[in-house]
Amino acid sequence: MPRQDVVFTSEGLRCSAWFYSANSNGKQPCVILAHGLAGIKEMRLDAYAEKFAEAGYHALVFDYRHFGESDGEPRQLLNIAKQHQDWKAAISYARNRPDVDATKIVLWGSSLSGGHVVAIAAQDSSIAAVISQVPHMLGLTSGLAGGLLTGTRLTIHALIDRLGSLIGLQPHFINASAEPGRLGLMTAPEASHGYLKLVPKGKVFDQRVAARFVFDAMRYSPGKYLRHLTMPTLLQVANNDLTTPASAALRSARGAKTVTLKKHNADHFDPYIEPLFSTFIAEQLDFLKQNLEKRWHGQKQ
Repeated sequence: MPRQDVVFTSEGLRCSAWFYSANSNGKQPCVILAHGLAGIKEMRLDAYAEKFAEAGYHALVFDYRHFGESDGEPRQLLNIAKQHQDWKAAISYARNRPDVDATKIVLWGSSLSGGHVVAIAAQDSSIAAVISQVPHMLGLTSGLAGGLLTGTRLTIHALIDRLGSLIGLQPHFINASAEPGRLGLMTAPEASHGYLKLVPKGKVFDQRVAARFVFDAMRYSPGKYLRHLTMPTLLQVANNDLTTPASAALRSARGAKTVTLKKHNADHFDPYIEPLFSTFIAEQLDFLKQNLEKRWHGQKQ
């Protein structure tokens, strides 16, 4: 599908993005995608965006500030509030494109960004739909997924980084993923082999994260907003997910009237690759067709 390298500005800094044009004429809906923990757009988001474009939707895929090809110093600084700002800037950019139907914006997130899209949609009722895949929903549940000992070690490193930042030191880093028993934000067996497999061969990838993020992650529970969403929302959970356990998403979805819940026998990284990639994207396209396209056609009559 046709892809453009584009940029937009978030809080004065440049965000690098790809724009995939829909396989349709005229103004079309736009799906906005961004990655999870320390991920960059090259880590299989292009595969999702291509499928959306083939189905008649524009797709905007972006890197957060401080990561990938976007601006921001220091590098590898993961700040939830800043990433929310980046989402809002991406939405504004998409809405102001002449080829996008500004009233038909869809948010797509996975893992950490699966929580972001819920939090952002709760603040913007004009979002048309939300797709949240293997999402981070409850901070404490995800934070303790690696065990109490790992959580304690991460907290110590986070404290070192936070104190260092107060006196102007460069960030103290930890890896996003690591083998079980080693230091990392994701240490489940699925993460040690699944995370880096998403990086294209030959692509230079920095998986470090400023350790202070641990404090934010433990407090971040966007699942509490699910019950307040007014737009159609697809929540896809993986029963074998040891990184963002399905139990947190299932608990958050109770009583959420606009949520379509789908459960899969998969782990946290299975949705990105075959054979389950085709299953997840087909479910997402069917969700958009069933919940949005009928509404759009009705509005055009």
